[in-house]
Amino acid sequence: MDIRGILRDLTRPDPGAERLVPPTGTGAWLAIFTSAVMAFLAVFALSLSLAAGRLADRWSDALARTSTIRISAPAEQAQGQLDTVMAILNATPGIASARALSEEEERALLTPWFGADLPLGSLPIPQLVEIAEEGAGFDAEGLRQRLEAEAPGAVLDDHARWRQPLAVAASRLRLLGWGSLLLILGTTGAVITLAANASLAANAQVLRVLRQIGAQDGYIARAFVRRFTLRTMSGSAAGVLAAILAIWIMPSAQAAGGFLTGLGFSGASWLLPWLLPPLCAAVAFAATRAAAFRKLAEMT
Repeated sequence: MDIRGILRDLTRPDPGAERLVPPTGTGAWLAIFTSAVMAFLAVFALSLSLAAGRLADRWSDALARTSTIRISAPAEQAQGQLDTVMAILNATPGIASARALSEEEERALLTPWFGADLPLGSLPIPQLVEIAEEGAGFDAEGLRQRLEAEAPGAVLDDHARWRQPLAVAASRLRLLGWGSLLLILGTTGAVITLAANASLAANAQVLRVLRQIGAQDGYIARAFVRRFTLRTMSGSAAGVLAAILAIWIMPSAQAAGGFLTGLGFSGASWLLPWLLPPLCAAVAFAATRAAAFRKLAEMT
């Protein structure tokens, strides 16, 4: 069946064929309720996938253009090592700026881990130097070798070991989101198939009579396909609307700064959830059509 014929069958009801499918009942409500719930979950799966990508990109961008040098040296050598490191950095191409973190900044970094009462002055806390890159960046291996030769207590961290786990985690979260979306669509198709089979079985006697008087299988199947496809589309549209409203009232990512509050859409991506109703309808169309012809074949 071509696309034009499918659209014509869906938009132009046949009053005679429509009477074959009960407008209400368990099958009707099962199709509508299931498609609404599955569409609701699918929107959150899609949002999870997009949020994972945004979060990883934000973290990766923040780490990609910065590096840190950790200076661990005896107190009497600390300032000399720091001066040497700053001189090396100022002469290294690809470095836009370099600055040593103050005691207050280092305390702020350690407070979430050790508390606000950390006696920073009495502990051997290494001096941290923050580096901002420019252009194509600097030669990390060359800088490491120079630091090892001129400032043995200085260790360069270019954040590569932080960026790679983030990229892997983001990739897996994206796959989880898309995989969940496929499972949701598959579950929708399975439930619609069960509902269509139940409706066909309930009308088995009527269908046999229709076939005896010359009704074609395509004519009979068309009525079931149309009803279940439209039910699924309306139910999934309601589920998408409910999910969008639920996401919209969540705190914004800028206000809270967490991952869960980043679940949402931005710009044109708010249109993506509305692709789900026609997609669910296509699944329902295929599932109902297959179930109808299989059930009719069993009646021969």
